Amino acid sequence: MTTIDLPPEIETVFRGFRTCEFSTLARDGTPVTWPTVARFQPEPAQFLITTSIGQAQKVFHIRRNPRVALLYSDPTASGLMSPPHVLVQGDAVAPDEIVTSVDAPEDYRVYLRDNIFRRQPASEAMSSNAVMRKLFDWYYMRLLILVTPRAILWWPAGDFAQAAHRLEVNHVG
Repeated sequence: MTTIDLPPEIETVFRGFRTCEFSTLARDGTPVTWPTVARFQPEPAQFLITTSIGQAQKVFHIRRNPRVALLYSDPTASGLMSPPHVLVQGDAVAPDEIVTSVDAPEDYRVYLRDNIFRRQPASEAMSSNAVMRKLFDWYYMRLLILVTPRAILWWPAGDFAQAAHRLEVNHVG
């Protein structure tokens, strides 16, 4: 199982940032970028992202070309002052399985708790009511996206005028 020895300031960015910019490649190779919530999982050194089954374009792109990028550049509401900007270059997979909050794997339930409910408390209140869960079941039908990093680059204090620091990620197996 791969683990990454990250500098503490990079781990802080992964835990603290509310969103990142997630880029995939369209059929013609054009980058397509969406703001998204990603959860870094130190073991097995992957990022978990979800997308609605109604907005599965990210998944279609990944299945054609697994190369993706995550850019952590907006520290709004993170509480961090002058954090580094972090770029993760990696490969993604998107299993066919559709999950919901009710029958989801543990990592997805943690993703909901730590990334969605903590940051959007109203969504937790709405999902605690069985009637609302039934009415909005479509919202919880998600496709999982797992990103395995190949390289992590960062710019101290978010200064793109500086040369990036680079960490190559070697995966065993």
